Amino acid sequence: MVSIRSKALTSKQLANKVAQLAAHKKAQDIVVLDMRGLVNFCDYFVLSTGTSDRQVKAIAEGIHEGLSTEGIDTHLKRSIKGLESASSVDGIGAWVLLDMGDVVAHIFEPGAREFYGLEHLWQDAPLTAYKERKKKA
Repeated sequence: MVSIRSKALTSKQLANKVAQLAAHKKAQDIVVLDMRGLVNFCDYFVLSTGTSDRQVKAIAEGIHEGLSTEGIDTHLKRSIKGLESASSVDGIGAWVLLDMGDVVAHIFEPGAREFYGLEHLWQDAPLTAYKERKKKA
C-alpha cells in the first residue's frame, strides 16, 4: 500500500473523499470536524452514523475498499464492538474507527454516537455538515 503522503490528496480532500464514500453507503449525519488547531495526531475527524451494526460494517468496509483502490492505506481500529460481532454491548451499539493518518473516520450506531458525543467533546473544532452533491444531467 502507498502512504497518504505520497498521494496527491490533501488532508481536506481525503476527509471529503471519506465523507463521500460513507454517503455512498447511505451513512447518516455525516460531519467533518477540522481538528488542526486542537490536536497534533490528525487534521480531520469524519463522523457518520449507520442505522444498524450491519450498516456500520458496510460503511467501514466501503470506506476501506474505496480508499484501497486509490492506494490509500487505512488502519481499522475496533471499539465497543468489532466488525465480526453481531450484538451491542450494554445497549450502546457499534463504533468503528478507521485511521488514515491525517484523517480519522468514526462510524457509529445512533446510540453510541449519542453516548460518546464527539461533536460535544470537540465542540471547539469547526464543523462542516457533509451534503452530497447531485450530479448534473
